[in-house]
This record gives sequence, structure tokens and C-alpha cells, in this order.
Amino acid sequence: MSQNPFSNNVLLNLGIPSLNKMQEAAQKAILNEDNILLLSPTGSGKTLAFLLPIFQLLDEEVKGVQCLILVPSRELGLQIEQVWKKMGTHHKVNMCYGGHSLETEINNLSNPPAILIGTPGRIADHIERGNFATDSVKTYILDEFDKSLQLGYHEEMSYIIGKISRANKRILVSATSGVEIPKYTKIIDPRVIDFIPKQKQNENLETRIVFSKSKDKIESLFQLICSLNSEAAIIFCNHREAVERIHEMLTAKGIISTFYHGGLDQDERERALIQFRNGSVSYLITTDLGARGLDIPEMNHVIHYHLPAKEDEFIHRNGRTARQLATGTSYVLIHETEKKSDYFDYGKRRLDVSEAKSLPKPPVYQTLYISGGKKNKLNKIDIVGFFSQKGQLEKDDLGLIEVKDFISFVAVKYSKVKSLLQNIKDEKMKGKKYKIEIARNVVKKEEEEEETHPKFTSRTNEGFRR
Repeated sequence: MSQNPFSNNVLLNLGIPSLNKMQEAAQKAILNEDNILLLSPTGSGKTLAFLLPIFQLLDEEVKGVQCLILVPSRELGLQIEQVWKKMGTHHKVNMCYGGHSLETEINNLSNPPAILIGTPGRIADHIERGNFATDSVKTYILDEFDKSLQLGYHEEMSYIIGKISRANKRILVSATSGVEIPKYTKIIDPRVIDFIPKQKQNENLETRIVFSKSKDKIESLFQLICSLNSEAAIIFCNHREAVERIHEMLTAKGIISTFYHGGLDQDERERALIQFRNGSVSYLITTDLGARGLDIPEMNHVIHYHLPAKEDEFIHRNGRTARQLATGTSYVLIHETEKKSDYFDYGKRRLDVSEAKSLPKPPVYQTLYISGGKKNKLNKIDIVGFFSQKGQLEKDDLGLIEVKDFISFVAVKYSKVKSLLQNIKDEKMKGKKYKIEIARNVVKKEEEEEETHPKFTSRTNEGFRR
């Protein structure tokens, strides 16, 4: 196989001066071993750790899919796709996931990418339909494979791996130690690259306990948020019902928040994350689904409305803060009647927030929706130019811009939104009239259910479903 020479341009494109020790070890192992288990904490750079050697292993002469990457969530897959594109290679990448246009994906696969990323249900569906050839796949990666197992993807992954029988390089990636490797992965005695710290306590992370006088801890949560100097935070709960109920109650108290869990439609989940990323909302309420694999900024504050059942999930939640050399605080809300968790130290320092009453400052930005994206030949430069020239905005009035396949989202300063919409209501962008309006918020579902994941549906003439 001809190998692409490693280029420092890739790191320059990513804005990274050099690889860390984990990435160096992973690169060496992936290039030289067939079976690899890569273990490293959330936020340590695992995505780049496996993408760089994969780049070197790609064969210029092969026109089909060479590397298949399976992920438990569309958010993680899109994040991997984004890193690959930033690397600046000329090799095509595509992402496939439930909720995305099947027709668009089929069209993309008609000119097969070198790297194919996808959720197990959707990839299994494409294989069942014969939408891409599997005989050229030489490498497969199961990223956050422990999460895929938790979500019940065994059957889909077993089916997929059985169909890529020519794959001779197998890579498992996780932020958790001690997960049993299923036999269907065909990975026996892998080379283990273990960079998970043996000492689980992060020295840069401070943990504080907030005791609630009432069993319903919403008032204590409200006071805690009011004590954070208007800084953003992620609030973790154990169930979807609690996520939506807390969002509703905080909204009634004047706290602007959004929520995220596995029961939302894909576009609702994406919209919630976009609004949190761009600063349109400062508080994200989520289940453990938000603990890993999401492209969101690092937080100074992580709040546990409930403690999770397992210590690993507690660690993953806290991984949203105090990364690298940064500091952060983890807050645990406790009521005396709660069943105590074996792994948590209840002797942690207490924090009294009973005097905090002032509401956080409102967000600076509001998110606007545009009914066009990459497939409509729109890009960030087009949007900035249109909003500046026709909308009469200054550069500082715009925040984060995210352009998807068929839609786009733009953060605009609250004070400028009304005049902007008035100025552009009859204007065209690149010769076409697009719907541009305030992006609607995620709304509470009528049905309330525990945090589960849609199970695998047997193969029918409709294929696999996710």
C-alpha cells in the first residue's frame, strides 16, 4: 500500500503546534498494529489521535470507502467530520445518521468517500440497501464503543462488522476503562494504549455540595445559577422527564435555558446545541447523553441535579470542565432523604447559595434561522456580506455562524435583531429569497419517559432504522 507522507501542514491547519503523548503513542500503534484499544479521557484529543494515522494509511489508488467510523451519536460523528475537514486533506468524508436526508446520503455515497462516518443504524441500513461497497473497507473504528453498547447497538454493529470482512485493522476508542470487548468485533488481545489517569481526582476540579431544604431541589438550583456571575453551565439529570420539568420551571423563574436528551428529534437536538454554543442560551439541561461527544465549549461550571448511578458517568460529566490546565467547579445538589451513592464523598465542602437572588444577565445573542445552506451554495462569507450590506450590521454585531447542508444559523446581538429582520425582509441573498427568522426554541414534549434509546428494528424491506 502506498502511504501518504505525514505533513506538518495538517497540524498547521488545525492550529496545533505538536501532538501530545497520547496522540504520538496512538499514531505509532495504529500504523504498526492490527488491533488497537485506545483509552483516554474526554477532551484529550482522541479524534485527532486516530484520524492522523488513518490519513497516512489511505491508498490514493482506491476509489471506495477505506475507513468506516461508527459512532453512538450524530453529534460525535459531525465533530469527527469537522476535524477531518479542518485537516485539509483532499480525501472525501461523509457522515450518515438517522434523521438526515436519506436521499442526500445516497447521492453522496454514489461518489464514495475515503472516510465514512455514521451511526450504526444508518450505516447498517445503507449496507442493507447496497448503497456503498464494503469490500474496500480495510479499517474500522468504533468510537466511544462503550456508549454504543449502552445504547443497545449490538445487533447493528455485529451485522456491519460481518459485512466488512476484508477489514484488517480494527480500532476501539473509549474514555472508560474495563469495558468488555464483544466477540463480534473480532478483536482479540489488542494493543492497549491507556492514558486514563489512575488517580481519578482532577486536581483542577473543585467539587462543592449544595444542600437543598426541599426534596424538589429546583429552588436551590435557581439560587445556585444566580450565584454563578452569569457564567454558562451544564445541568445534568438522570431522566428526560426531569430535564424538561427543570427547563420549564427555570423558564418560569426568568432563567433562559435549553434542553437536550435522546427523546428529541435530531433537528431539535442540533438546534439546542447551536443555541448553547453561540451564546443564545447560557444553561443547557441534559441527561448523560450530553456528557460525551458533543461539540460545545468547555464550561467553568457543571451542575449535578441528580448524581448518576455509576462513577464513570460522574467522571464523564465533570469532564466538561477543568480540561488541560483550566480550572472548573462541579456542584452536587443533595437532599437529606436521597439514597447515598457509594462512590461520592459527602464530606466535600458545602456551598451556601441561599442569599443569591439576582437573575443572570440575559444572553447577548439571539439565533436566527436561514432556510439555505451548503447545498444551496451559501457559505459564511455570503451570510456576513448580506447581513452587513443589506442588514446594516457591523462585524461586532455577529457571533457564531453555522452553515449546514440545507439550513444555517447565525448568532446576532439581541439589540440588532429587530432592525436586521426589517432591513432584509424584501432582500435576496445571492439572487434568491430565503426565509430568515428567529430560530424557534426546543419545546417540551407531551410524553415523558426515561432516558432510553430507540432499539434496533429487524431488517425489513425498509432496511435498518435508528
